[in-house]
Amino acid sequence: MEEKSFATLEKIQQAALQEFLDKGFQGASLRQIVKYAGVTTGAFYGYFSSKEALFASIVEPHAAALMRRFMEAQLSFAELPDREQPDHMGVESGDCVRWMVDYICQHREPVKLLLYRAEGTGYENFVHNMVEVEVEYTLQYMDVLRRLGHNIPELDPSLCHIIASGMFSGLFEIVAHDVPYEQALRNVEQLRAFYTAGWQALMDS
Repeated sequence: MEEKSFATLEKIQQAALQEFLDKGFQGASLRQIVKYAGVTTGAFYGYFSSKEALFASIVEPHAAALMRRFMEAQLSFAELPDREQPDHMGVESGDCVRWMVDYICQHREPVKLLLYRAEGTGYENFVHNMVEVEVEYTLQYMDVLRRLGHNIPELDPSLCHIIASGMFSGLFEIVAHDVPYEQALRNVEQLRAFYTAGWQALMDS
């Protein structure tokens, strides 16, 4: 019985994955999902309380993994002594970005749901939340540099938000356009170089 239940759960999730990818959360039809899965609506509700609960069951493990690794990189850098941070600049974030490229390329379809098909769910602000964290820690690092005696200009948080949004949008293009793994790695490394040079120009202005 357990094996049959797990098989049914997988059928529902696989049918839902395709329906959500094709139509997004809001446009997806629960009727079509149960039809494609070969189960009744009553059977569906034995597994999930709602369409959103089904969506969450697919994307939550990936949202949690990506956000956890992202936060680990931010915190490990921020917790370094002030004097050590400039020498580590880009190390933790570079490792994190490479990990994210690996992860995204291994889980393309559910990550695409998370990033581009989540409108109307609790996940629709996932990228925005990452951007907010990035801005917060960027401003903290600027304060560290000032404490160390660097002449860092005051940058408006709205500008930092624009820059961070552009960076994450660029990173996640590998999902939007199904960029092959090796090309994705090259693209993201070049993207990081581009943004690093841009930040340096701003810091020196």
